[in-house]
Amino acid sequence: MSTERTAQPEHTPFVTIDESAPAVVRLSTTVHAPLDTVWRLHTDVDAWPDWNPDVTRAALDGPLAPGATFRWLTHGLDITSTVLQLVPGARIVWGGPAQGIEGVHVWTFEEADGAVTVRTQESWSGAPVEASPELLEQALRDSLEQWLARLKERAERG
Repeated sequence: MSTERTAQPEHTPFVTIDESAPAVVRLSTTVHAPLDTVWRLHTDVDAWPDWNPDVTRAALDGPLAPGATFRWLTHGLDITSTVLQLVPGARIVWGGPAQGIEGVHVWTFEEADGAVTVRTQESWSGAPVEASPELLEQALRDSLEQWLARLKERAERG
């Protein structure tokens, strides 16, 4: 792993989702745009509402780095997330609680043949998810499908 691409020491293991959570969603899409464009769109937290209408507001506290927090409002949920891991241009992980749901969200970006494969996986745990796992997993899936579609559309538009 190149030190130019990582904000983590090489020996730091990757943070992952909670595989035992009641709701786990994994999705991917191929974006026909440069990696820099896709990464910049995705990690410019303050600009999320500009291209993703499901995000009403978003504000990053300080520079994007492990330990940084950002507050955002999506689907009526007021969320404070913490960046857990960051490999610039390749991987970002964030997580945090929202209304009794503990989420961990992993995003990876891989460029090949002029396109970027964006992979997302997220886990939700907590009492609300345990009470209605199928319903909340479907809500999570729908939200992530929309996020990926909007990211793709905006990045490909330039």
